[in-house]
Amino acid sequence: MSSLYLASASPRRRELLTQIGVPFSLLSVSIDETPHAAESPDAYVQRLAREKALAGLSLVDDASACVMGADTTVVLDQRILGKPADKADALATLQALSGREHQVMTAVALASKSACEVRLVTSRVRFRSISVDEAEAYWACGEPQDKAGSYAIQGWGAVFVSALEGSYSAVVGLPLCETAQLLDVYGLRYWCKSSV
Repeated sequence: MSSLYLASASPRRRELLTQIGVPFSLLSVSIDETPHAAESPDAYVQRLAREKALAGLSLVDDASACVMGADTTVVLDQRILGKPADKADALATLQALSGREHQVMTAVALASKSACEVRLVTSRVRFRSISVDEAEAYWACGEPQDKAGSYAIQGWGAVFVSALEGSYSAVVGLPLCETAQLLDVYGLRYWCKSSV
């Protein structure tokens, strides 16, 4: 039986894998997340997921190991909205998303010594109008500071979401349906009673 490693520092991805009973070990990887010139958002998010998985695989001394990498990005008008650089950036992002629909793209990759497969899930999220005071208060709570698009759907940012079409778990950070399908391809288990 292959061992699964998760190449991610995201507590949300750990929680989601645990939610479906996946046994895994954690790996810490560092890659350059700068978009390439003229790189489309879907190509960008798939590349990062793949690079994280392959970077993790290079750290594991186990020929049967599989490493999972994932990345999530928020996209508005084909523009990637990453983690905010500072308060002003977060407030500008929230105002740009206010009253509009945007896309959340999450890619998950699973790499072994012989292959690397990637799945991409795109969801549509609509925000209600957000006042400047609300955006300021949301920033002050601390939640937007390390989140793509400056919000967390699984946290206090949920109050802004008026509609969601697609995968909720993908917006959080890991598309569980597609993740389970990838695990099946590699013969890895989920629904296990004990996981990390």
